[in-house]
Amino acid sequence: MGIRDILSSMFGLGRKQEFTPNETSKGGTVKKIEINPMTRLEGHGKIAIFLDDAGNVDDAFFQTVEFRGYEKFLQGMPIEEVPRTVSTVCGVCRGVHFLAAMKASDNVYGVTPPPTGRKLRELFYTAHTVEDHCVVLYALGFPDFVVGPGAPAGERNIIGLIQKVGADTGKLVLRKRSLAVKIFELLGGKPNHPVAALPGGWSKRLTEEERSQVEKWAEELVELGKLTMQVFDDVVLKNPEYMKLVTGDMFKVEVGHMGSVDDRGRVAYYDGTQKVIDASGKVVGTFQGKEYLDFIAERVLPWSYLKFPYNKKLGGWDGIKEGPDTNIYCVGPLARLNVADGMNTPLAQEHYEKFHSTFGARPVHYILGYHWARAIEMLNAAERCLELARDPEITGEDTWNQPTSCTGEGVGIIEANRGTLIHHYQTDQDGIVTRANLIVATTHNNAPINLAVKKAAKHFIKDGNVSEALLNHVEMAFRPYDLCLACATHTVTGGGTPLEISVYKPGGELYRTLKNF
Repeated sequence: MGIRDILSSMFGLGRKQEFTPNETSKGGTVKKIEINPMTRLEGHGKIAIFLDDAGNVDDAFFQTVEFRGYEKFLQGMPIEEVPRTVSTVCGVCRGVHFLAAMKASDNVYGVTPPPTGRKLRELFYTAHTVEDHCVVLYALGFPDFVVGPGAPAGERNIIGLIQKVGADTGKLVLRKRSLAVKIFELLGGKPNHPVAALPGGWSKRLTEEERSQVEKWAEELVELGKLTMQVFDDVVLKNPEYMKLVTGDMFKVEVGHMGSVDDRGRVAYYDGTQKVIDASGKVVGTFQGKEYLDFIAERVLPWSYLKFPYNKKLGGWDGIKEGPDTNIYCVGPLARLNVADGMNTPLAQEHYEKFHSTFGARPVHYILGYHWARAIEMLNAAERCLELARDPEITGEDTWNQPTSCTGEGVGIIEANRGTLIHHYQTDQDGIVTRANLIVATTHNNAPINLAVKKAAKHFIKDGNVSEALLNHVEMAFRPYDLCLACATHTVTGGGTPLEISVYKPGGELYRTLKNF
């Protein structure tokens, strides 16, 4: 894959839509619209839209076309090396995989980090959340609003956004985000893939001089959070046309929600209890650790490398559907604000209250609300980062409890920036991994993403009228979930790797399609 392909996928610097006729089971033809590659996401995927004879959408699918397979090659690895290895799953999500695997390794060795070690982990996490949410909002989400959903594709990206807001504002955002990366590097040992993992704690102390510097940086991160909330307020909330999209049924997906809460019911990220609600908002239950197996089952379908989780407390697999009786659920910023009773910092709490008063009914099923919820969480993380930087215990000497035994199994659950992240490992008596299961945020969201893409496609594509701008509106249905397909693709179907081959005639006409599923 060349640099142009990577930039195209991440930032929308050009893409292609393929229009090809396909035979139907009844002998007729149906037009297939393929958005390939999907733009402004982490990883590589495509959207296939099928039109009926009238030119309206018959069906649409979000398909994951890459495969990573971390669950397999982690086998045989010492559990203490797993956090450093899984941080390489993705260059964006590296910190949360690192932490989830660390929590699992704590379980494997039956050891709990001391207070200072735990707070250093959370400080690391909060900085990571600020820089991650900042990238997602400004590079992947905001261009649809700041530049405009119907703007030319060559302008609807991070470069076009900076041109709209001005170079000085763009530089300000980039500089303040870089401070979050500095905190990440200071604590983790590297700016990208951290190395400070220890089962039972953290390998690096924070000196008083370093703490003072982190405090100054965190103060600027709070200012970045405030600025981001102001941008969202000015650009989206005060724009009636955009609010029609935000509160429109074309971007509404009615499924259940799952996220972590603390002992006061507030949003929790590093540690908490998983709270699960159904599509009507009724609490289905709560769980911690290995209890996730009582709630979550995973379905494998042959046309995607991404598994389809569902809530088995609400019944067996019943397909990809929405509505009050579905057992499909979503995770991430919107889900967290739906299951929680509030935020744990004052400024974020104010915006949490405004968020719910604006939408009214709970839970909120309008998926463009993910962008707003993400901005609130960014401010929340910055505030919490500052609180931890001012905590006297953060510079304590006791950062590690040394393991003395091996239990052979561990589960680490963390609220990753994209949603609930589960790492489950089984090991032998020496701590060598024998089995691994990773359920990543994008995996949880797989079925809702398919629902969102189909609903948007049906709304915006009518009578065969298809344009680049309309296809971008379809893509706007997946961007709120902040896809990371590099993280999420770990499974191969029982019959082997799914393979589809399209054979074309010399003139470019489709001759035949062959597939093994």
